[in-house]
This record gives sequence, C-alpha cells and structure tokens, in this order.
Amino acid sequence: MTFRRFTRLRWTPPSSHALLASAVLLCAGAADAQMTLQGPGDSSLTLGLWLRASYVSAEEARPAGGSAHDGGFTLDSVRLLSSARFTRRIGATLTFERPPSEDLQLLDAILQFELADGLNLWAGRLVPPSDRSNMAGNQFANVWGYPLVSLYPNAFTGRDDGVLLWGNLYDDRLLYGVGVFEGRNRGSGLSNAANEPLFAARVAWSFLDTEPGYYGTSTYYGDKEVFTLGAALMSQKDGVGVAGARGDYRAWNIDALYESRGYSGGVLTVEAAWYDYDTDGVTDAAPADPLCSRVTNCGGAVQADAALLTVGYLIPGAVGPGRFQPYVRVQRLDPDSGARTEQWDIGTNYVLSGHKARLTAVYSSAKSEGAASLDRFVLGLQLLY
Repeated sequence: MTFRRFTRLRWTPPSSHALLASAVLLCAGAADAQMTLQGPGDSSLTLGLWLRASYVSAEEARPAGGSAHDGGFTLDSVRLLSSARFTRRIGATLTFERPPSEDLQLLDAILQFELADGLNLWAGRLVPPSDRSNMAGNQFANVWGYPLVSLYPNAFTGRDDGVLLWGNLYDDRLLYGVGVFEGRNRGSGLSNAANEPLFAARVAWSFLDTEPGYYGTSTYYGDKEVFTLGAALMSQKDGVGVAGARGDYRAWNIDALYESRGYSGGVLTVEAAWYDYDTDGVTDAAPADPLCSRVTNCGGAVQADAALLTVGYLIPGAVGPGRFQPYVRVQRLDPDSGARTEQWDIGTNYVLSGHKARLTAVYSSAKSEGAASLDRFVLGLQLLY
C-alpha cells in the first residue's frame, strides 16, 4: 500500500500564549490516557490529543563577533490520534500532525494485522525500524529537542511508506522489526529513478524488565528496571545522489537504555547511541535542489559517524504536584567531509504525570567548526491525552 500525496487540511490554531496559559491549568487533569469507545464484539475506537508548546530564546554568535537574537512562543506540535480495532487481530491507526507554521498533515496511516503471537504485519505510512530516538519520538524522550545525530531518512517526521513485519518473542525480551519502504531520492534526475526500495531492520534485547510493543521510550520514570540493547540497519541501492552521480545508501546504529531505581527512590537513566552513515562516497542532492521539490524523501544524506549520550536523574520526593528530573545530553556529528558539530543540552523536566504532563527548561549550545555557534534556552510544556 502506497500513500504518496495527501490533501492538507486548513486549521487555524489558538494563539500560543493562550494555549500555554490554559495548558498549565490543565496539567493536573492530564493523567488519564486516551479515550476508548467500545463497540460490538472485539471492536473499539481510541482517540487522543497531544500538545507541545514552547518559549524559545536563541542567540547566534557570529564568527567575526557580535550576535543575533531570535525567539518567542511556538506551538511545536498538535497531534490528533485515532486507533480502531475491527476484530481481535485486525486494526488501523490514523494520526494527523500540525507542525509549527504548517497545515494539518497526515502522519500515520497504518493497516495492522496480528498474524500470530509474535508476528504482526503493518502496511501504510509508519515509523520504519530505526534507532530508539526515532522509535520514541519527541514525546517520549528525556530531552525536549530531537537529537541532531539521528539522521535516518524519512518522508515526514520519521515516517515512510511501506510494509513492516514485527513482533515480541521470548517472553517479550526480543523485539524484532523488518520492513521494505519507498525510501530516498525517487524521481526524475535523482539517483533512484528506478524506484529501488529501502530495507530497514531493528532488533533489541531486554536483559531486565521487558519493553513489549513496537515503539519505544527513553524513560519509564522508575516504573521499570531496564537494560536494553538495540541495533538498527537501513540499506538502499541508488539511495544517494543524482542521476549522473549515484551511490548506495547504508546506515546502522547501536543503542542502549539503562534505568534503575535507587534505595532513596531516585531514578537514574542513561541512554547512549552510536551511528554510522555511509553514502558510498557520493555527495547527495541538497534538500533545496529543484529536483527534490517534487519528492518527500530527498537529499541531505551525509557520510559521517555520530554519537549520543544522555544522563538523567529523577529526584526522589515531590515538589508540589511533580518531581524534578535534571539531565544532560551531549551529541557529536563527525562527517567525513565538512565540519564536526557538537551540541550540549543541560536542563530539567518537571514531571507531573510521566510523559503525559511535564514541563521542561533546557539550555542548548551547538557549535560547528568554523561556523556560528547557536545558544538556545527553551521552556516547554507537553500534554498527552
């Protein structure tokens, strides 16, 4: 099943100031999960609404001296979720997302079949098997901003169109996923005019408490003792470049999540990942190239190594209705040609109800060799229903 183009829905949001103010008042009531309507037999319909809003103060330092300021309130994401269960083994998911300053767009459109215990078939627009950061997304990460080192190709917000087989085996200790997707640079004049597919796979093994399901998270806030190792691989013939200079695309990573409760009630969380991106030595098309204007998954691939490390600690004892979780994240992207980029994020979450209601304050500093540095301070609010 292929989803190439979708009609965008026009929608005018409330002002960011009004949303942020009203969302703060709603934090205490956001603990409940999505609403499920039960139908006849095994049928059901689940509905949800996810909101993320932030205030950003940014300063870009000029190499020759001086700086430029930017910032303000942003409605980072409005997500409308629906999940239908037609029978015990057949379902579907339909999700819409409104990114900043854009129209409402289709995010997920998945037909879901449970073929047997531990064997699921999904088809449509979905998250391909990839690293933990992409499988968790912004909503289930410790740090507000998506990591710059997670560079797996996607048509829109980490998704691609294709078919996936996945499941949990060995008492849910093993997660596997393997899929075939449309992939990169499809179109006249680009490297993949022959429409070669992209292959993606992920495996993960839980040594302590299990993590059942397909998607991931970066913390359980102490509800589990976790040590999970994962690995992902993507490969596509003619996935890089243009018609006259094409190369194969290959990327892989390993990642780990460790989380443990201390005797005092605090929770230590450590997440790490290593990435290797290979463009076959070919320079990819630029995303702004006119050849990419008709393609949703085009250009921008780099040959590079990258690494990520995040350490967080959920402090024992509540302060008011929530608990503080300070964290630090360091990232490094080291391309074979071009400048190395490093970014530090230092901040804290104020956790009211897990991922469903939390506030964030984070300072980020990104620096590329020979280029301007960018410092940002973000106050963020997340509500998931």
